Parts: sequence; structure tokens; C-alpha cells
Amino acid sequence: MSTTPPGTLEDQPQGHPQRWLILGVICLAQLTVLLDNTVLNVAIPSLTRELGAATSDIQWMINAYSLVQSGLLLTAGSAADRYGRKKMLIAGLVLFGIGSVVAGLADSTGQLIAARAGMGVGGALLLTTTLAVAMQVFTPAEHPKAIGIWSAVNALGFAAGPLLGGFILNHFWWGAIFLVNLPVVALGLAAVVALVPESKSPRGDRPDLLGALLSTIGMTALVYAIISGPEHGWTSGRVLATDAVAVLVLAAFAYWESRIPYPMLDPHFFRDRRFTGAVAGAVLITFGMGGALFLLTQHLQFVLGYGPLEAGLRTAPLALAVVALNFSGLSAKWTARLGTPVSIALGMTLMSAGLVSIATLAAHGYGDTLLGLLLIGAGAAVANPAMAHAVMSAIPPEKAGVGAGINGTLAEFGNGLGVAVLGAILNSRFAALIPVAAASLPAALASAGSEEERGRITDAFSSGLETSQLVGAVAVLLGGLLAAALLRRAERADSAMAVSA
Repeated sequence: MSTTPPGTLEDQPQGHPQRWLILGVICLAQLTVLLDNTVLNVAIPSLTRELGAATSDIQWMINAYSLVQSGLLLTAGSAADRYGRKKMLIAGLVLFGIGSVVAGLADSTGQLIAARAGMGVGGALLLTTTLAVAMQVFTPAEHPKAIGIWSAVNALGFAAGPLLGGFILNHFWWGAIFLVNLPVVALGLAAVVALVPESKSPRGDRPDLLGALLSTIGMTALVYAIISGPEHGWTSGRVLATDAVAVLVLAAFAYWESRIPYPMLDPHFFRDRRFTGAVAGAVLITFGMGGALFLLTQHLQFVLGYGPLEAGLRTAPLALAVVALNFSGLSAKWTARLGTPVSIALGMTLMSAGLVSIATLAAHGYGDTLLGLLLIGAGAAVANPAMAHAVMSAIPPEKAGVGAGINGTLAEFGNGLGVAVLGAILNSRFAALIPVAAASLPAALASAGSEEERGRITDAFSSGLETSQLVGAVAVLLGGLLAAALLRRAERADSAMAVSA
């Protein structure tokens, strides 16, 4: 029997009457979290100068946020399902706001790192509950359009973070990049309390505390190993030890979840071809995209000579293409007409073509790169919402929070892996061509004795960029084809079962 009181989401079979306004509220909360994933990057020089931050301090300021957030996504989603998605949305906003205050007023690197970790807890709650609430307040027919808008906000956050950070730092001190969150958090809290209805799983399962602990430790260790690999070496003792912890703990998590009657992550989900297809595609799409865009940003700055703000402006067309196609509803219409499998295959083929275009033309200047960015944006506008919808559709509605946690975890894992692997391919290629300056491109350029040598170094970097971007393109294309094939098989199996019944 449902434990949800009258007037909540379960009594809205036609969708909540204020669902579009609610979507705007949760997208605002989500945008704040996404901006903080990238906004700190442009403040690194200021932090180094004013707080005396060492390189290791800077790394932890950036990584503390992503590590805590990625490690807690599954647990946060499970908590939202059990205790109420509105409650967790409010808790996430409060924690994020408190962390922003502490970060903005920090006078030491330790305080800022701790504040960023606290913001990561709030961010995990917000990222899982926003998608879960969207799935609850909209009808199944409206899910593709709602998820498309939700995905567009992801792209907007990616593009706007460096731009907003650069603008604030040009007019204020570095702490303002965190304090600017406070008005948004206050507005979000008021709107959530007034508009968002409560929803939670009606089953009332016992909390899976051990599962939550194991998943948090395992995912944090895995993401940390991926982040640390390029810096310390993939065969270093630190990385291998962290890898071992991640494998052992996640194996224990899988075993535990298969043995208990109230699992946080039901292993039976992986028997669903729709779920496995969406999972495989989501990892590969973020692998190729995350790594390739990370490398492109380096190319714009180190090879073409743009500053951080200028580079951010020049990657904006990708996000703007996603926003335009999703907010206009065009991508949702294409998905409805083509079906999920074809939409994913088409979108990821376009993205792969965009990466190939950047790989082969980026060395000629920004104008040739623009075509690739627009192709990637168009493909992402179609593929990402279809992929997220496939993941969420394979999860029972009462587990919407866990589904959102899985979707977010896949994005974090694939993105981190893409940055690490494609970065390693770039560095390997660069080192092979310029063996005396294998450490980094800036170090190689600083040691160059002539313009001819500088040209040879940038050409070597461009060659490494091309190779790594092509690997990313292949990963994206394979992900699209694999996801489409598995989802098509699942649809045929469902149709056969419906006919036989």
C-alpha cells in the first residue's frame, strides 16, 4: 500500500499542473551545481597568489568536489527514494549554500578544500533529485521533452562555468565565484518549498546502510584512481593500491546487493537489455566527449594561443546548439519520430563525425573547428536525452532516485576515464615525437630555442591531439551502435512478449 499522502505526485496521473514551472525550479538548482564543476578552473591563478596554494592544494580544491559528488550519487538517489525527493532537494540546497559561504570566506587552502567537499555532498543530492522529480511530475509521453530540457541545462552549465568565472574575477575577488551561489540557492529553496510536491517509494524498504557505505567507498576510490593516474603514473603504487581497493569494495557491493531482499541497486536491472544498452552507451559517450573536449580546450589555449575566457567562448557553440535543439523541442520530436535506438545511433554518429572533424581540421585554426563543435552539439542534443530516458525507463518509478544516481555515476565515470585515457594517448604520442620534452606542452614550449622548434613542438602536440580525438570518435560511434543494438533487441523482445500474452 502506498505511504504517500493525498495530493502528492502519485495522485497526478496526467502530470502535475505546475510541472513546467517545477522543471524550471529544479533546473535552476541543477545549473548552480554544474557551474561549480568548472567555474573554479579560471580562479586557479588567483588562488595560487592570494592563498599561497601549491599545485597539490589546487588539485584537491578541484577534486574534492567531484570525488565526493561522484562517490555519493547512488547513495543520494537511494536516500531520495526512501525519505522523500523534496526533502533531499531541500537538504541539497541547504548544504550547497552552507558550503558556498564557507568557500567564499575561506582564508586557507584547508578550509576551501573542506568547503568544496561539503558542496559535493549537496551537489550529489541535487543532481539525483532533480532528474527523479522530473520523471515523477511529467507523464511518460512528456518525459523525452522534459529530459531534453534537463540535458540542455547540463550543456549550459558546461559552457557558462568558465565564462561566469572569468566575468566575476574581472570585477570581484575570487571568493565571489562561490558567494554568487547564495541568491540562487535562496530562490531555489523558496520555490521548492512552495511548488515541488513530495514523492518517495511506497515500499518502505529498510535502508541499505552497508550498501551505501560500500558504493560510496568503491566509487570514490575508482574516480580517485582515474584522476590520479595521469599525474602519478598508471603503474605507481598509489594508483594500483587505489584500483585494488575500488575493485574489491565494488565486488563486495555487488555481492551484498545480490544477497539482500532490499538492495539499493537491484542486480536484476542488469538483466534488462534496455538498461545494459543504455549503460554501455552512456559510459562510451561520456568517455569520448569528456576526454575529447578536455583536449580541445588545451589545443585552443596552448596551440592557438587563446586565454581561458577566450577558449571558453569558443567552445560555447557546442552548448548553444544543445540548448537550442532541446529547448525548442526539436530533439524530442526527432526522438518520438525515429524511436530511441535510432535516435541514439544517429546522435552519436553525428558526435563522432564532429570529433573526426576537429581531429583532422583543428590544426588549421578555429574556423575549421566550429563545424565539429556544431556537429557534436547537434548529436548530443539528440543522443543524451534519449540515453537518459532509456536508463530511467528501465528503472521502476519508485526507484527514480537510484536511476538518476546511476545516470550521474555513469557520466562521472565515463568523463573521468575519457580525460585520463585520451590524455594518456596524447601524452604518449607527444613524447614519442618530442622525447626531450615529454613532460608537458608548456614546459616544452618554454625550453624551445627558436620559432622553428616551437613550431615543431606545436605540430607534435597537434598530432597527438588528432590521434586521441580519433580514439574518442571511435568510442562514441561504438557506444552508439552498441546501445542502439541492445535497445532494439529489447524492444523486439518486449513486442514478442506482448503478442504472446
